[in-house]
Amino acid sequence: MNNSLVLIQVFLFELAGVWCLWAQSSPVPRGAPPAPPSTAAPFSRGEVLNYSVNWPSGLSLGEAQLRVGSAEPGWDFEFTLNASLPGFEVKDHYRSEAGASFCSSRLEKDFVHGSRKTKETVSYDQQKRQAERKTDAGGKSEVAISDCAKDGLTFLYYLRRELASGRLPPAQVINFGAPYEISVAYGDARDVETDGVKQKADRILVSLRGPASSHSFEILFARDKARTPLEVRVPFSLGTFALELAR
Repeated sequence: MNNSLVLIQVFLFELAGVWCLWAQSSPVPRGAPPAPPSTAAPFSRGEVLNYSVNWPSGLSLGEAQLRVGSAEPGWDFEFTLNASLPGFEVKDHYRSEAGASFCSSRLEKDFVHGSRKTKETVSYDQQKRQAERKTDAGGKSEVAISDCAKDGLTFLYYLRRELASGRLPPAQVINFGAPYEISVAYGDARDVETDGVKQKADRILVSLRGPASSHSFEILFARDKARTPLEVRVPFSLGTFALELAR
């Protein structure tokens, strides 16, 4: 049971957007649908996406939601997750603020994992290239960040914008309270069924490396204008857990 809980916690943590790495930019390879270059966001302000968090068997473990705030000119993103196991509750809430260019300014993390409760805030000073992390328990730390650093949640929406523009974002180091590394690659096109409706989706492969672990998972994005995330699949020894869009 303990090993299962550890794996599920890692899975939920990744779903919240812990994605990053440093390198050259890479174009969308042959096979991905072409799109004209653009810097405009493909998703709308006020967008709300609801998901089911599923066991490998398909049974629901809980539910999650992604939301885009309506404030302008910057961005306000939120991710909430509620899941439960016998005697173990998971309640996560992440809120990210970013500028119009998807450079993070603030990240709030509030989560309950069983008996463990944590609240912390990360403030990003893009001019000084420095992030300051504070916890409700009084902890404080600072770390250097890259130019236009992004937290994990903002990076997800930045990835959607890049896909809508016909390209993949450069690999980079981003910050989610600590530095994480990510590489993103195009996989292939897949048919995905959502509530009985089939549609084409692009499978994006993500390789993640954090301070103490490394994982690989995949995100399936619809070929609609908004590049809606349809599924997130994370393989573990217990099987592949999934976050699936609920229409």
